[in-house]
Amino acid sequence: MTPAFTGPAFTAPTFTVRAPASSANLGPGFDSLGISLGLFTTLRVTRQSLTQVVPLGPELQGTPTDTSNYVYRCMQLTARRVGRELPPVRVEIETEVPLARGLGSSAAALVAGLVAANVLLGEPLGQDELLDMAAREEGHADNVAPALMGGIAVATLDKVGTHYVRLEPPEHLGVTVLIPDFELSTQKARAVLPSEYSRADTVHALSHAALLAAALATGRLDLLRHAMQDYVHQIWRAPLVPGLSDVLEGATGHGALGAALSGAGPTVLCFHDARQDTAGLHAFLNGVMRRNGLNGRVLNLPIDLRGVVTSGDL
Repeated sequence: MTPAFTGPAFTAPTFTVRAPASSANLGPGFDSLGISLGLFTTLRVTRQSLTQVVPLGPELQGTPTDTSNYVYRCMQLTARRVGRELPPVRVEIETEVPLARGLGSSAAALVAGLVAANVLLGEPLGQDELLDMAAREEGHADNVAPALMGGIAVATLDKVGTHYVRLEPPEHLGVTVLIPDFELSTQKARAVLPSEYSRADTVHALSHAALLAAALATGRLDLLRHAMQDYVHQIWRAPLVPGLSDVLEGATGHGALGAALSGAGPTVLCFHDARQDTAGLHAFLNGVMRRNGLNGRVLNLPIDLRGVVTSGDL
């Protein structure tokens, strides 16, 4: 069976699980393509006589401090899957992933919770089973696959299972993100999408998604600006994200290889050549925020290659 994670089985009284952020869609790869990024959600799990859930840090302020917490509910999914009860534990939760920003915060929490419970229960599930559970809980695999496996993932979900290909990121591919200081729920961002698409838009989506996957698989960075064009979701979500159209239209003129709304937004992702200076791209993105009356951060983030990992007591 494929191992579900790296690290030892649960023998020490405390272990840690860390799951990365992710950016989904990357333009036309709607609900099927994602990349793992170097911001992390971390669980510290300690066996004790009573169950406690302890969110830590400003990002998790106001989240539940009992078993209704999303992370603990995800742990229970694993337990139910294998017909077991979770032992009483203290679960401390920290995250660097901003909530409701399109960087896979729920996917990181979900994957971390599933894997933590799998460790507690002696690793009864393999990676493919964990991925399928996560994809069905999310309703799509584009965030959970890179959060579980790292790198770039192309994944589909159907009645039979979750099917995926993990890609190593092309050499010299860099990531810059613009993270605005406002939240946008996935539910709201999905509500603006049309229920039907024209044949022309469907052909555009299929051809560009295929080109994007092929360009990432073969390292054709020169094709990204063309391959990342999308008519499926970004044009409909643009009114919810001030400045999005400016970035999609102008980023390649300031050093980006391509640009896309990250997941449901409002974060915007730009690929760049890591050998090149990104000062001009940062200046452009900060200027877009200023012109649209927004506050936020512009960051270069590493692509995470490991996905979810576990360790002994740190």
